[in-house]
Amino acid sequence: MSEKLILWVGFSVFVLAMLMLDLLVFNKKNHEIKIKEALLWSAMWISLALLFNFGVYEWFGKVKAMEFLTAYVIEKSLSVDNLFVFIMIFSFFKVKPEFQHKVLFWGILGALILRIIFIIAGIQLIHTFHWIIYVFGAFLIYTGAKIPFEKDDDKIEPDKNVLVKLFRKMMPVTPDFHGDKFFVRINAKKFATPLFITLITIEFSDLIFAVDSIPAVLAISDDTFIVYTSNVFAILGLRALYFALAGIVQYFRYLKYGLAAILIFVGTKMVISWYYEFPILLSLAVILGLLGLSVLASIIIKEKLEGSETDT
Repeated sequence: MSEKLILWVGFSVFVLAMLMLDLLVFNKKNHEIKIKEALLWSAMWISLALLFNFGVYEWFGKVKAMEFLTAYVIEKSLSVDNLFVFIMIFSFFKVKPEFQHKVLFWGILGALILRIIFIIAGIQLIHTFHWIIYVFGAFLIYTGAKIPFEKDDDKIEPDKNVLVKLFRKMMPVTPDFHGDKFFVRINAKKFATPLFITLITIEFSDLIFAVDSIPAVLAISDDTFIVYTSNVFAILGLRALYFALAGIVQYFRYLKYGLAAILIFVGTKMVISWYYEFPILLSLAVILGLLGLSVLASIIIKEKLEGSETDT
């Protein structure tokens, strides 16, 4: 068995074990995840990612370790934007807080499978048609440039979702929830529940999100193992991050500008890669700087606005 295969098998077993531990032990019973619990889970996932990063450093050296860390920060940063979508989806379907974890668990499990397909396809395209990297770069610049002009109050309309429409034609859906069940049997006939439609919508939103995030990470590394593992750690921590930030994420009003700047920077990095190769450490510093500035601006300006309202 080759060294690479051992790493892939070992990492896959680790991910599967953590998912089973999460589902069958820590979250065996449906319950509303409070901020304290979510923060502890977030800290655990970040710690595991950093520990894995140290292992990458010991195994592959400094360059690969920096690639992993930069890719992880990009994926983690961009995933915050996806939290807004999750909030709107759960709000639209009126999913109770105690059932949201289950939807996110299965949604993220599906996302892990889709990501490996996207990553392998993307890397293969870059290796076969090198010019595709400029297409990816231009796409990221375009995506980043249009983010500031997107309306914050855009509504989620699952009934117009192609997958949801197709599924409703194949299977009837109950008008009401049935606890945490995705499917129920009524009068010997199988029905899907609104909770399963929520899951489909979550999965579809992550698919759209991956179209932006995968090319961004491919700008950092074309090593399949590094790209996938950084994605996996960011995704596994996404549920905890959602419950930790769901109540306050709306206050980060300038975060989207930071994410837009990150996409434009990464896209530019790809487009000019034939002329200048950004050092990984510089890329990491720029990305962290843009993210930090957007969060800091959100906090400072929010405090000033609250202060002015108090004075009046």
